[in-house]
Amino acid sequence: MDAILVTGGSELNGKIPIAGAKNACLTLMPATLLSEEPLTLTNAPRLSDIKTMTTLLESFGSEVSNMQDGKVLTMSSHNLNNLTAEYDIVRKMRASILVLGPLLAREGRAVVSLPGGCAIGARPVDLHLMAMRALGAEIDLHDGYIHANANKGLKGAIIEFPFVSVGATENALLAASLAKGTTVLKNAAREPEIVDLVRCLIAMGAEIGGEGTSTITIQGVDRLHGATHRVVTDRIELGTYMLAPAFTGGEIECLGGKIELLSSFCEKLDECGIVVEQTENGLKVKRSNSGLKAINVETEPFPGFPTDLQAQMMALLCTATGTSILEEKIFENRFMHAPELGRMGAKIDVNGGVATVKGVDQLKGAPVMATDLRASVSLILAGLAAEGETLINRVYHLDRGYERVEEKLSNCGAKIERVRGQ
Repeated sequence: MDAILVTGGSELNGKIPIAGAKNACLTLMPATLLSEEPLTLTNAPRLSDIKTMTTLLESFGSEVSNMQDGKVLTMSSHNLNNLTAEYDIVRKMRASILVLGPLLAREGRAVVSLPGGCAIGARPVDLHLMAMRALGAEIDLHDGYIHANANKGLKGAIIEFPFVSVGATENALLAASLAKGTTVLKNAAREPEIVDLVRCLIAMGAEIGGEGTSTITIQGVDRLHGATHRVVTDRIELGTYMLAPAFTGGEIECLGGKIELLSSFCEKLDECGIVVEQTENGLKVKRSNSGLKAINVETEPFPGFPTDLQAQMMALLCTATGTSILEEKIFENRFMHAPELGRMGAKIDVNGGVATVKGVDQLKGAPVMATDLRASVSLILAGLAAEGETLINRVYHLDRGYERVEEKLSNCGAKIERVRGQ
């Protein structure tokens, strides 16, 4: 199993190109199941999760071709010959549940294994199933699979989510695009990835309004056609690399970055003592002369502070002056990186969904273990600022969400290398 070796102490300077959004691409790919015509995605990230979704789509009979070193995906689902999403594929990635809505909408039935992914909380699929039932599907759970049927087709409905769910909003959008009549999603997610999905569906012929707000209206159509769509910039990769010079000093320009993708995050960076400047090509980021200051962070649905940047921010605050409080309000089990940061000398106390971080003068390199995707990169960032060497084990999580991280950081002066497993 591969590991990442980081030697701390090097200032970072240069430019980092930000990839297309993993979470957007994984949502866009199942849209191919809604049409018999090809769907082409440009600016696709080159990640293991994209390969997993490709394998899943191919298991249904979809044809997926990669071009331009994987940055362009062309998918055609004109000949579906299987409607079962098997456990062996689905267990690797939670986004697999997003094939449920499209299969139901187009074929009237689907069998989907309950999904897997990072161990950062229960993340039940209840709201996905609630939405499918509201659209007229019959749902049965047994033997670890979701058995869904809509033999008479899906019908528009008013669906009010009891709390904001990105995945359930996405699944409902995909399904409702071919449902008969009008569907209204209330308390819908507002993330840029949702807006990106709607824009893709509209390009395919869907009739949707209200994206980016908490109420989305979908007028079902009889069929969708092919389209070409550019995947939105990955705001989580963007935020991660924006933090890098705050750990090490220096200045990084994140190419393709826009403040509106991460407005709440940028506000916290300013509060912490990090300077962000919008440029013609992206965002320039550097640490202010006053040093890092302790802040309080509360994760919230978009446009609030992203849960997917909480681990990285915690790592940064380990050396800020003062005491910081981080409250995780999205996932109940997302502080597993705290003990690993503690191995590097951080002072972190976790009590339920609240972590208290007392800043220390210096982190020390140590062997640590990645527990999930975002924890992986938070330990790499901490290693960049630590004294000595940090060996991050179990980085297979990392490859699910960050493309060529060693290359991007080393090009800016980081001492980082991958240690291949035996």
